[in-house]
Amino acid sequence: MRSDEYYMHRAIDQARRAEQAGEVPVGAVVVDAAGDIIGEGYNAPVSTHDPSAHAEIRALRLAGVQSGNYRLDGCTLFVTLEPCLMCTGAIIHARLARVVYGAAEPRSGMAESRANLFAQPWYNHRVEVTGGVLAARIAKHLKGFFRQRRSGYPPSA
Repeated sequence: MRSDEYYMHRAIDQARRAEQAGEVPVGAVVVDAAGDIIGEGYNAPVSTHDPSAHAEIRALRLAGVQSGNYRLDGCTLFVTLEPCLMCTGAIIHARLARVVYGAAEPRSGMAESRANLFAQPWYNHRVEVTGGVLAARIAKHLKGFFRQRRSGYPPSA
């Protein structure tokens, strides 16, 4: 299997697609136990008019279709930003073995920043969590995106 950095670069590729579509640049990929990418996604809640269209959810949906099962046993999700409450729940329900994220999300991150929902004793499934993979690069890109958005340039549609 390739390195965490390799797969995080694939998630960054997805984040670029989100940014090109005018969305917050967050991307994700799901990797099976053999090291194959079976799902990918990028943020699209604005363009799809769907509040659940986060990168993680979209990648999980595709991985479920590709694998023929909603349970993604043995799979790892790589996502550029620490998962939110909704995505954390979906990750646990999908029975992922592991989640790897890049930058922390101080306002709504549920792996370490605001809480650690993955460590709660009432869940019957445990997910291994690794944070901080290519974090500085991802955080710098996100900050630049929001700085540009606040400045009004380029004008938003």
